[in-house]
Amino acid sequence: MLDEEKRQFSDEKETKSTSDAAGNNPIVISDEEKRLVRKLDRRILPITCLLYLFAYLDRTNLGNARLQGLTEENLGGDPTGTLYDWVNSAFFFSYIIFQVPATITSKLFPPSYWIAGAAVGWGICSTLMATTFNFGSLMAARVALGIFEAGFGPAIPLYFSFFYTRTEMGLRMAYWFGFAAVAGAFGGLIAFGGIPALLLGVLTFFALPDRPESTRYLNAREKELVMERMNRGTSADIGAVVNKEHIIIALLDWRIYTGGMIYFGVNCALASISAFLPTIIETFGYTNALAQLLTVPPYAVAAIVLCMTSYTSDRIQNRGLAVAGACTVGAIGYLLLLTVPNNVHVRYFAVFCITSGTYTAIGLIIAWFAHNLGSETKKATGIPMFMAIGQCGSILGSHIYPSTDGPRYISGFAISCGLEAFATVCALVLWVSYKYDNAKRDREYGRPDPGANVDTSELADKAPMFRYIA
Repeated sequence: MLDEEKRQFSDEKETKSTSDAAGNNPIVISDEEKRLVRKLDRRILPITCLLYLFAYLDRTNLGNARLQGLTEENLGGDPTGTLYDWVNSAFFFSYIIFQVPATITSKLFPPSYWIAGAAVGWGICSTLMATTFNFGSLMAARVALGIFEAGFGPAIPLYFSFFYTRTEMGLRMAYWFGFAAVAGAFGGLIAFGGIPALLLGVLTFFALPDRPESTRYLNAREKELVMERMNRGTSADIGAVVNKEHIIIALLDWRIYTGGMIYFGVNCALASISAFLPTIIETFGYTNALAQLLTVPPYAVAAIVLCMTSYTSDRIQNRGLAVAGACTVGAIGYLLLLTVPNNVHVRYFAVFCITSGTYTAIGLIIAWFAHNLGSETKKATGIPMFMAIGQCGSILGSHIYPSTDGPRYISGFAISCGLEAFATVCALVLWVSYKYDNAKRDREYGRPDPGANVDTSELADKAPMFRYIA
């Protein structure tokens, strides 16, 4: 009897608790599981984060190139800024078109093969972009870059959901997306063309773990534990299969389109920040060199805020209010730029609000949908769906800062401010709808065991015992 009590006490010391999405009974996490998560982090996060760093550099370094003579050398001077706008937005057209089919198709291939192929492809395109000499060649390179990156960006949240639970996803997505902020901060210093992405793509082929059930990175016991974690709360269409019915369910889900509206608003702001932040800071009266340097602190702070907010969101299992709050901060930043035209210190503070709010909202909404769609096929359809809608905002953001509007850029700031405010409203609508649905299912079917498998093979997230993260 005494030995049994000692074993129970030992087991208690080796566990910690975390709440499920609805704040129900805690899920107990053992030391063995925590060691497994650390092992996954050591292999998965460095590779995927560096890939995103290089991907983001390759798509956004036009903003720095613009200040260093791109328009004069390749675009014939471009006095109105129109040609530059089209070169910047060309990437997003192909990126939008290919996201959904690419992510669905990715389910049929080992992740290491798929992600490595995408990285090698965009690395080649970026390298070739450095050799372009006119508007047409730049456009062709940007379109091809969008095609290959469409196979990478939306596939990562799906890939992470194979290994990480809903209580871990927010912080991991923050680490991953935070490298976009790193790219924004140091893009002018670490833009290497595309060679690093190409080399890292080759490494990814050998080093990135494949699906939990087939990866050689884990031993038999670790695979068993990962599969149990993967099925915690859902159990459906796992493996190299596509459930066509779940594709249709995703296409008809109003919440995905609402998420797309949020993503549209924040991506409009993100695209304009990425391409025009050095130019905007230059309008404060600084030299080109100092304007480049002053872009670093807003991005650094954005990465810190993103990680802190995502960690808190994981702990309390609430995404909607955090997304709404982040969008509000971004809207306030644009409002300050509109209403305070002469105070440089206030305007620079506004830039911090914009970067922190925008990056945090994007990282959180990706994590929000990564575990709210119920099945792998619905994730593979729904995540790139809302991302594709959102990238239309990136196209808009590439066109609302024409050179002729400088130095105030009133139209661009006003549009971005309004869209961030609209995204706030959409986030609150989603939060209320998820809370209402969870409460309704609790009344009708009772509260589920947070660690139990839920069969979502037929109804995806509409399964009676499935619960959303609000």
